[in-house]
Amino acid sequence: MTGRASTARRAACHPLALLPLVLPAGACTGNGAELVPLTDAYSLLIENGTLVDGTGAPARSADVLILGDSIAFVGDVDADTIAVRETFDASGLVVAPGFIDAHAHGDPVAHPAFPNFLAMGVTTILLGQDGGSPPVAGLAAHLDSVDAARPDVNVAYLIGHNTIREESGVGFGAPSQSDLARLADLVQQGLEAGAFGLSTGLEYDPGSRAEIAELVAIAEPVAAAGGVVTSHMRSEDADRVAASLDELLEQGRRARARVHVSHIKVVLADDTARAGALLARMAAARDAGISVTADVYPYVASYTGIGLLFPAWAKPPNDYAAVVASRRGELAAHLRNRVEGRNGPEATLFGSGKHTGRTLAEVAAAEGRPYEDVLIDIGPGGASAAYFVMAEPVMRRFLADPHVAVSSDGSPTMQHPRGHGAFARVIGRYVVEDASLDLAEAVRKMSGLTASIFRLDDREVLRRPRGRLEAGFAADVVAFDPGAIRDRATFEAPHVPAAGMRAVWVNGQRAWSEGEPVGEAGRGAGRALRARP
Repeated sequence: MTGRASTARRAACHPLALLPLVLPAGACTGNGAELVPLTDAYSLLIENGTLVDGTGAPARSADVLILGDSIAFVGDVDADTIAVRETFDASGLVVAPGFIDAHAHGDPVAHPAFPNFLAMGVTTILLGQDGGSPPVAGLAAHLDSVDAARPDVNVAYLIGHNTIREESGVGFGAPSQSDLARLADLVQQGLEAGAFGLSTGLEYDPGSRAEIAELVAIAEPVAAAGGVVTSHMRSEDADRVAASLDELLEQGRRARARVHVSHIKVVLADDTARAGALLARMAAARDAGISVTADVYPYVASYTGIGLLFPAWAKPPNDYAAVVASRRGELAAHLRNRVEGRNGPEATLFGSGKHTGRTLAEVAAAEGRPYEDVLIDIGPGGASAAYFVMAEPVMRRFLADPHVAVSSDGSPTMQHPRGHGAFARVIGRYVVEDASLDLAEAVRKMSGLTASIFRLDDREVLRRPRGRLEAGFAADVVAFDPGAIRDRATFEAPHVPAAGMRAVWVNGQRAWSEGEPVGEAGRGAGRALRARP
């Protein structure tokens, strides 16, 4: 719709709207009720919607004006007084910031299409998780390659601790003082290349070899840069998770770093008091000056490699064939005890390899042999699986905490429904079906909170901030009917996209429309996000 004059009327001027790249300076007078002239038409007007802005504030009626890749104005707009290239009527829809996935996986260079995330309203994903990332030496070039690949969504990276252990030459060894300095230097280089923080995967090798002195050394550069240390903690089992959290909090205390628990959970516990105790530990740490947050995905099954079931002495750098030859009985006993302690073979569902889609119990029955022998033949690196080891009430307790954001821990290809359903599940099940979450709070957990954790909302870190519907912020926007949002992916069919997302804009460009991605793979509007050094 094109109006008679290239102006937008506002009831009050917001100072953030006066960025030179968004609107010309001097548009507001002393009383704040003025016209903001433009020399060109706005790109898009999203009108008549119910605005949920990502801050947790109550929903309100407001329009959103977009100019290029940025939000120019949020408020009441008289469409007859502006020039606008495109208008989207959001009557009956919620308009919110694009969701930000605090913990995701994927390769945006080789596979830039991320329709699973767009279908859920996710416009930015955090990669480099669980201690694994592109090598620091090539991170800057990798980010350039991401831009060239033109992914569907924005991509931000963390530095992987396991990666820099390999890159530094420490590998599976115990680092010397000079090694610690080298590790810290690699972290610093990664931050200067544009990473937003550091991730550890202490349940995995070689990160599992790290002790507190190393964890502090690698966190100190992150603290100095204002970044965040995320952790797949050393254990999530009910009898060890509290100690693992204490280790992360101690890392934050000694390094003076902000710390964050990746996919917080308690394995093999159905008592919500367990979750409450961990959250109380985190609250006490915040009271003591340690900044700590977490993310959670809304499912009761985890997903990772079956190496999780094997003892350290049967995994690299040890020779697996030699272990099987010399200690097979001991290995079989360990695997049986481990699986039985994790709800039995029925609770392990293969998600990769030749047994994909079958439980360990089903495979063992079909082959007529003990399930530990099945695992020994596959080996610790031979497959991934979903593990049904969590309880819904415990997960809900985490989800309800105001310091816990939403994540998927998913990817376009993972054999777990969370990669295609997590964000839709939060709205469809926990907001609409049982009203255990308020919509404004759910949106905050999926946008503004996550942005604040990774400082994606800070202009000192990111030229165009994200996570809120606010003038001067990136035009990552979603429009949806909450009642129509639902997750459809299941463990039997994990790649079914979510339903109900009416429209998604990434950097001001339409990326999703009425159940389909707009355009073709490799021509998306997503960018590699780079933290300013």
